[in-house]
Amino acid sequence: MSRTKNIMSQRPVRLYVTAITTIMRSIPLLSLIVLTVVAAAGQTPTPTPELYSQRTLLDMVRIQQAALSGDVAYRQAGYLANNIGGRLSGSPQAAHAVEYVAAEMRKLGLNVRLQKCMVPHWVRGTEHGELVEWIGMTPGTTQKVVLAALGGSIATLADGITADVIVVNDFEELNRLGRERVQGKIVLFNNKFDVDMMSSGFGLAAYGQAVQYRFGGAMAAARLGAVAVLVRSAGGSQNRLVHTGTMGYADDVPKIPAASVTFEDAETIAWLAKMGKLRMKLTLTPQTLPDVESYNVIADLKGSEKPDEMVIVSGHLDSWDLGQGAIDDGAGVAVAMAVPALLKQLKLTPKRTIRFIAWMNEENGGRGSAAYAKEEDADISKHFAAIEADLGASHPLGFSFAGKQDALPFFVPISNILWKQGAGLTQLQGDVGSDVGPLTRKGVPSFAPWFNQQTYFLYHHTAADTFDKIDPREIAEVSSVMAVLAYGLADLEQPLPR
Repeated sequence: MSRTKNIMSQRPVRLYVTAITTIMRSIPLLSLIVLTVVAAAGQTPTPTPELYSQRTLLDMVRIQQAALSGDVAYRQAGYLANNIGGRLSGSPQAAHAVEYVAAEMRKLGLNVRLQKCMVPHWVRGTEHGELVEWIGMTPGTTQKVVLAALGGSIATLADGITADVIVVNDFEELNRLGRERVQGKIVLFNNKFDVDMMSSGFGLAAYGQAVQYRFGGAMAAARLGAVAVLVRSAGGSQNRLVHTGTMGYADDVPKIPAASVTFEDAETIAWLAKMGKLRMKLTLTPQTLPDVESYNVIADLKGSEKPDEMVIVSGHLDSWDLGQGAIDDGAGVAVAMAVPALLKQLKLTPKRTIRFIAWMNEENGGRGSAAYAKEEDADISKHFAAIEADLGASHPLGFSFAGKQDALPFFVPISNILWKQGAGLTQLQGDVGSDVGPLTRKGVPSFAPWFNQQTYFLYHHTAADTFDKIDPREIAEVSSVMAVLAYGLADLEQPLPR
């Protein structure tokens, strides 16, 4: 997908994009996106009372210019990625990140508090896989398999598991084999990530198709007596990079070890398995330790007129441990951190409170967002809007919105400003992010930067999720979208339909 172009001529073109999106951020994750695009040059939406004062409109332009010319988000993302590193829930790095972000918000003069949540503490351990018997092998040799334990997996025996490998493409094929052919085997789910769909800009939809095997593969294989499960990586990388992520167990099914293998190793295993007997030795030594006390970082920039109403800007602070957690989701946290920093720089105080939140434990439990939703349940009506960034930091096309369609005309002045940077589109969908999801379901109008998803799933949950994947200009564009949107909502003269 090419970069969004400003196609306005002498009169503004207002482009409304309505999307019905069914996205289960829990697993299985299945996405259906239906886009209806209507462009009307010079047409005006249904008249509404004054939405933004002239001063607010001018201030939004100032915020945009400051964001696009600044580097706050880029520097903060760099610190989280390079200085602190991967921040898996329960790890020392996650705890350090909480302290760092809280200190940065205090430097801005915000009211900061840490909201407690108990999070899982899973430790990766040793990971080793090798093919030890196959048709045509050179005597006395083995073949290494590049793999990573899936988050939450149990361990193998200390000296590993050696067993025959069978390959299936999906759950239906596994079930057709039946217990007689699966029992005692290592099962590889060789479900292929749809790179064509990703290349067309719909990476999240491709991920939704693939990730169900990562989460549910161990349960399905164990029901038929498998001793371990391997899953082809749920991502677009073809550089022998393995993708990790959370997996699931069921109380009524035996737990078996689970690992992800690279695109290349899945291809090799599938090739050899077609020829005949294939055996593998798998050694995984992860541990699930007792839950650890952790925190959401919450920081308020108090509003001048309606301080009890709030607009949330947020990203999740935890990450997987193979890489640095740069695009998932150090970038999102950094972009949210930039919002109060920009307003302080410009000496702007919004009418409503802007609440920064760095969520904890999005990746393997959602404990942080659950704790926040529970604590704020009685004050949901005071949450004017919530914004979450969690799909990297590539060039934004605009923003997604989960809420009443009647609210779309309220955003036209904001989109007209964002047009100037190629980010003037608005997409209506059912859900915009897992951490603001509990608020969305309670009726809080929710938003997220809208990204082209052509490259995100090349790096997502892999060792290549590193700071060099963030372009300073593009993350500045994302910070502009979030800051302009947040300030506009915080200064909106009318309540949003909800």
